[in-house]
Amino acid sequence: MESQRIVVVGGGLVGSLLATFLVRRGHQVEVYEQRPDRRALTIGAGRSINLIGTSRGLAALERVGLRDAVLAIGVPVQGRTMHALDGSLTYHPYGKDDSEVNHSLPRGELNALLMTSAERAGATFRFQHRLREADLAAGRLEFEREDTGETVRVEADRIVGADGAVSALRDAFEATPGFRTTYEDLGHGYKELVIPPRPDGSFAIEQTSLHIWPRGRLMLMALPNQDGSFTVTLYLPNEGASSFAEVDGPEAVTRLFETEFPDAVPLIPDLVTDFEANPTGRLGTRRCEPFCFEDRAILIGDSAHAIVPFFGQGMNCGFEDCSVLVDRLEDEDDWGRAFAAYSAERKPNADAIAAMSLENFVEMSERVGDADFLLRRHVEHRLENELDNYRTRYSMVTYSHIPYRLAYEAGKIQQRILEELCAGIERPEDVDLEAARSLIERELTPFLDRHAVSLSY
Repeated sequence: MESQRIVVVGGGLVGSLLATFLVRRGHQVEVYEQRPDRRALTIGAGRSINLIGTSRGLAALERVGLRDAVLAIGVPVQGRTMHALDGSLTYHPYGKDDSEVNHSLPRGELNALLMTSAERAGATFRFQHRLREADLAAGRLEFEREDTGETVRVEADRIVGADGAVSALRDAFEATPGFRTTYEDLGHGYKELVIPPRPDGSFAIEQTSLHIWPRGRLMLMALPNQDGSFTVTLYLPNEGASSFAEVDGPEAVTRLFETEFPDAVPLIPDLVTDFEANPTGRLGTRRCEPFCFEDRAILIGDSAHAIVPFFGQGMNCGFEDCSVLVDRLEDEDDWGRAFAAYSAERKPNADAIAAMSLENFVEMSERVGDADFLLRRHVEHRLENELDNYRTRYSMVTYSHIPYRLAYEAGKIQQRILEELCAGIERPEDVDLEAARSLIERELTPFLDRHAVSLSY
């Protein structure tokens, strides 16, 4: 394809990575970002839920030579540690063995790395530009410079919307024929807190785990950082008992934690200060269709499919969007066909990971401390390690490139298999492996074969 002038609206994680891809394909890329350049500022805490890097996202980074640089700023995480109300701990590994790990990544540092990479490749970033109007058919955009109030008008051959869950470019899509969008609020919000390192700089709790304090409608999570701290995220309902509406002062904050998360209280010395200073984030699921408008514009990442963060796949899904879009551009000699193929491929997969993320919210907040649930997970871990025809749904999502929609459907079959295998047993050692192999070959393997899904990864 001939070189095009491409405007990317949004200089976050996905917009910056896509800019690098597009410049390397010979296009002239300008990225317009509403916020100031975070590399020139000290960004305080507030809305930076740590990101989880997994195989899909890392594969996209590998394609532009950034995988090792990204891993260098992260911390490997091997499993979940659940904190019960009485202080007891339960651990569950993520993968088949210690080679399958997730990576806890600091959002701000990662975004800065991706922006710098895109600039070095040849992309131009323009900060503090808020999108005001977009004529998709004509390729015209109007921005307001937030530092000067100046109106900036731009023309582009192609337009990319990478401006996040609250996307201004998606608003322009809503005026186009056939475009549909919905938003489903989770009814919960989140707030960031911090577990600092010990005085000697070491981690205050186990550094190789995602820590979860599951309390039904309430949940606390903590992910490690390289400086020995943990980024902590508190999830509460927006309304009702023990909600953000109710927990509205120092005494209420302290009472909530002493009641629900007592072992976390000594770990968070600035609990009340951070709770009152940091904003409350919103959680919900954005769906839309199609992800493209003719051959002129596309939506990518959260602009197209914002999801709740409970499968750790939001960033990875967005990075995979970049890989798929570039592949479709390589397959086709027509922008319209490439955009349409990208939209057709990504829409069902985005819907599938959205559904799995919502399911994982229930799992993480309510079920990870349940004895029956833990038995099924330990049985699964045994099946995965001792049989060659089984990988968990979590593994398929996190450590492979199997399309999300197929992992989702396979997971439904697996759930039925596990329920049958776990009936009447109390320990994972009691599961009948030969019966398990036979059941898997009868119920799961035909589905995988039909869709050419390989479990060798």
